[in-house]
Amino acid sequence: MAQFLGAWIVFEDEAGQDLKPGKGRTWSRRGMTPLVKVVGKGSGRVLMAGMICVRPGHETRLIYRTQTYRGRTGEKKGFRAREFAGLLTSARRQLGDVPLIVVWDNASTRHAKPLRAFCERNSNWLTIVKLPPYAPDLNPVEGVWAHVKKSLANLARAIEDLTPLVKNRLRAIQRRPELLDGFITGTGLTLEPP
Repeated sequence: MAQFLGAWIVFEDEAGQDLKPGKGRTWSRRGMTPLVKVVGKGSGRVLMAGMICVRPGHETRLIYRTQTYRGRTGEKKGFRAREFAGLLTSARRQLGDVPLIVVWDNASTRHAKPLRAFCERNSNWLTIVKLPPYAPDLNPVEGVWAHVKKSLANLARAIEDLTPLVKNRLRAIQRRPELLDGFITGTGLTLEPP
């Protein structure tokens, strides 16, 4: 279908990174247990929404947006329908005036009336395909998040330090289409027509 329409297949997902590092392993001298001091205690997080875009005959692309959540009262804790609509519109502008087939999970944000209305209004260029529940292994964007988050929290002491680190890593991934292709291959999906 995508090849017939000349469409981009777009895998979308969101994630967040806070200042609390994940558990990890390191080396040290025998008997000298290494200690990593962590100062972040829920003092914000960097929210990420990303799309891996694939089209036969074109380089695989990564399009993303970030938001910084500082934990303030009344501050939104995630991407809303308006931001998703903006991301999809921006993706279409960047990828050319061709149809998009967007593959995403069944997160609650997807059921918001404004986002559903946006998708219906733009059904001439936008097709939505939902992943089955609890199937993150089918979404190659999960590979992007794993790559971005690797030892990231150990490098920042404040949310203001973390945001540019996340953006730098995402920009580095954007410049490596072969890495994005690897994330797709890691899902076991094939994008070649049968």
